[in-house]
Amino acid sequence: MRLKIVQAGEEVLRQRARELSCDEILSPKIQQLIELMRETMRDAPGVGLAAPQIGESLQLAVIEDREDYHRELSAEQLAARGRKPVPFHVIINPKLTLTGKVSNEFFEGCLSVAGYTAIVKRSDTVKVECLNERAEPVTIEAAGWYARILQHEIDHLNGILYVDRMQPRTFLTQENARRFWKDVSPKEIRSRLG
Repeated sequence: MRLKIVQAGEEVLRQRARELSCDEILSPKIQQLIELMRETMRDAPGVGLAAPQIGESLQLAVIEDREDYHRELSAEQLAARGRKPVPFHVIINPKLTLTGKVSNEFFEGCLSVAGYTAIVKRSDTVKVECLNERAEPVTIEAAGWYARILQHEIDHLNGILYVDRMQPRTFLTQENARRFWKDVSPKEIRSRLG
């Protein structure tokens, strides 16, 4: 069963989500929600989905960057993004620390801002302390595209959308980004769009 993904304008996307207790995490309700979120994320398809995106104001997100999502990118593009497959996992009540320079610029999209993309500057490395789906403490150290995914999903848990962080003049439809800018570097795009 696929859950409905809410779109920009829904109040839940602009609220700081509430933390979950260990008992809540282990409850059948939250365990079922995690499975439904995984199915919804894969069906969309996306590399992450935060609970506020399905209308639930909870500090919970699912993440997975499958190898088959990389097919349209060249080896050079994958290397430039630092993009590698990331197995499915859950982050709950995450605390994010930016550990690298905030200089990593690439196009970013969002299932809750359907059909659009823009260049967003993110930290190239992060540390996330959180709980997993078994309510166990986990520390994640991530770089490249995985670090970007974590920052994007944790922003959702704090009521922030990528449009709040984007380079405004690079805001495009996904179709036009593919059509006109697919093989152009973010730096070149910014210089050409002003």
